[in-house]
Amino acid sequence: MVPPRRPSVDVDDAVIDLHGHDVAYRCAGSGPVVLLVHGIAGTSAVWEAVIPELATTHTVIAPDLPGHGRSGRSAGDYSVGAMAATLRDLLLALGLERATVVGHSLGGGVAMQYSYLFPEHCERLVLVSAGGLGRSVALALRSAALPGSEVVTAGLGLVARGGGRALGAVGLLRADRVSAPTRELGRSVAALADRETRTAFLATLRAVVGPVGQRVFAGDRLYLAAAMPTLIVWGADDPIIPAGHGRRAHAAMPGSRLELLPGVGHFPPLEAPEELTAALRDFLGTTEPAVADPDRFRALLRDGPADRA
Repeated sequence: MVPPRRPSVDVDDAVIDLHGHDVAYRCAGSGPVVLLVHGIAGTSAVWEAVIPELATTHTVIAPDLPGHGRSGRSAGDYSVGAMAATLRDLLLALGLERATVVGHSLGGGVAMQYSYLFPEHCERLVLVSAGGLGRSVALALRSAALPGSEVVTAGLGLVARGGGRALGAVGLLRADRVSAPTRELGRSVAALADRETRTAFLATLRAVVGPVGQRVFAGDRLYLAAAMPTLIVWGADDPIIPAGHGRRAHAAMPGSRLELLPGVGHFPPLEAPEELTAALRDFLGTTEPAVADPDRFRALLRDGPADRA
């Protein structure tokens, strides 16, 4: 089957110094800003199939989070709040005041923190298989968060890096015969062979995941997003974070939209980029940007959720 032809757009790879640390990002297109935030151990490359279509009508910024990809390590804080602040600073440094923020997996948790902490800089919120909406998460991530996992993750990284090279050298592993999610998983695991990458990964993971599940939970504050146009997209067969998290978030967020993608797992940007892009374009085209209203936000905080007893 011939894959759909994507628009031809120029995508710039750039690096900016923020607070003495390199932050790498991809930039394409012009128009209203869309900020694409990847997940743990990922990079902006996860959005490669999504960027061209969005860039025909929008300015698309896709950074590598601190300690990921080509971005340098942070000063030590890998919390979702610190990452949200880095993204706000990145946009302001680029002369961009507001954005629709799209987050995948860990990036979804970062996106929620961004909209909560900096509502004046957020026009819309899109959560793609997002973390931070429930306790459940795959056993592999819970295990990696355990004390002493450094040795195991280093070994896995070396095996993945060496094994991939060896299979490729003898022609047993061809990129065109491996699915996009498998390639991304292999790249992520192989990157753990690098000590600095591994340190950043474990610090990030342990900030959001513990031995019994996810540590960060935004569910008690979702009612505050009543005025924020929100789209929730989830793979119906997600083995990492159950789709039920998306359903419950949709029920708790007045006016939100929910798109469940049949037959898709945890990586909609890789497994179903056309469907995800279509949902994004429809959402962008049929909603108005949020306008920050401190008085309304104050009233929501005072009154609490509508269904509170």
